[in-house]
Amino acid sequence: MIRTIAWQDNQVVMIDQRKLPWEEIYVVCSDYRQVIEAIKTMVIRGAPAIGLAAALGAALGAQGIPTKDPEEFRRRFQEICREIGTARPTAVNLAWALEGLLAKAEQAAGRGVGPIKNLLIREARRMLAEDVAVNRALGRAGQEVIRDGDTILTHCNAGALATGGYGTALGVIRAARSAGKKIRVFADETRPFLQGTRLTAWELTRDRIPVTLITDSMAGYFMKKGLIDKVIVGADRIAANGDTANKIGTYSVAVLAKTHGIPFYVAAPCSTIDPRLKTGEAIPIEERDETEVTHWAGQCIAPAGISVLNPAFDVTPASYITGIITERGVLKPPFTRSIREALKGKMKEGRGKKKTDHKGG
Repeated sequence: MIRTIAWQDNQVVMIDQRKLPWEEIYVVCSDYRQVIEAIKTMVIRGAPAIGLAAALGAALGAQGIPTKDPEEFRRRFQEICREIGTARPTAVNLAWALEGLLAKAEQAAGRGVGPIKNLLIREARRMLAEDVAVNRALGRAGQEVIRDGDTILTHCNAGALATGGYGTALGVIRAARSAGKKIRVFADETRPFLQGTRLTAWELTRDRIPVTLITDSMAGYFMKKGLIDKVIVGADRIAANGDTANKIGTYSVAVLAKTHGIPFYVAAPCSTIDPRLKTGEAIPIEERDETEVTHWAGQCIAPAGISVLNPAFDVTPASYITGIITERGVLKPPFTRSIREALKGKMKEGRGKKKTDHKGG
């Protein structure tokens, strides 16, 4: 399995996704500010992976707080979490992970600073292990929508590299393959950062899953020719009504899929759902550096001084989505109801887990 991120020797270690597929290099972060920089500069990307980086980064930051005073530690840890929370605005998993660690620290407030620091490491590592388990459960649920012989189009990278391991959209594909289904994947390039070209194609090639690389503008052509049976993508944030933010270009693929009568699925863990947002209109969209569009491999490919817009994400309305694949099953329209029921079930699980943790001391 691809090791996206890990806690090793009291440091955060992550694969540098900017170097793939040419080199497999790992970045070692010994300070939480290095984790923030890694998130901002796309060393690590993908909503679940960003959340895990935030959790491990916060645990790392906690180790360096030089005080034994619980109140001072609490104040400084909150500051670290706020700082990490500004790294990237669209992926809700980042805030979700930080809120989880802050809650753990609050629950253990009476234990002293040393035990809390150790607890935060354990909790961040638990989140990492749980993410892989959740992705596998999501994959098992989602592979049911795939028929033997299907060709699936995916956009961006929602694989092991975007998570703690296994993947969401690619997790569904991996699970279908494990179930003995013969499938093929079309991966579009995903301009301007080329996650499809560099990352998805690399992952699938490593797994010996047949993959065909196409440019973003070719999707409609192949849909019209009847060569694509389903679309499965990941998500960075899902609103309470099912509106979904994902990598820029996802909305265009959804429109094409609807036009051609092709099922369009979103694969994401329940932690990617933000029930505080009623619709996708409230999802913040990150605007990234213009050089991602004007330059390639350090070389300018556009006229000097050209005006550039570079939103990193777009929002696909719920009406274009056939189903949302989660670890709790495939959610169907109306999503407002199915999402509410899925989250209610997850919160019940969380309450039970919390009680167990408390009893265990």
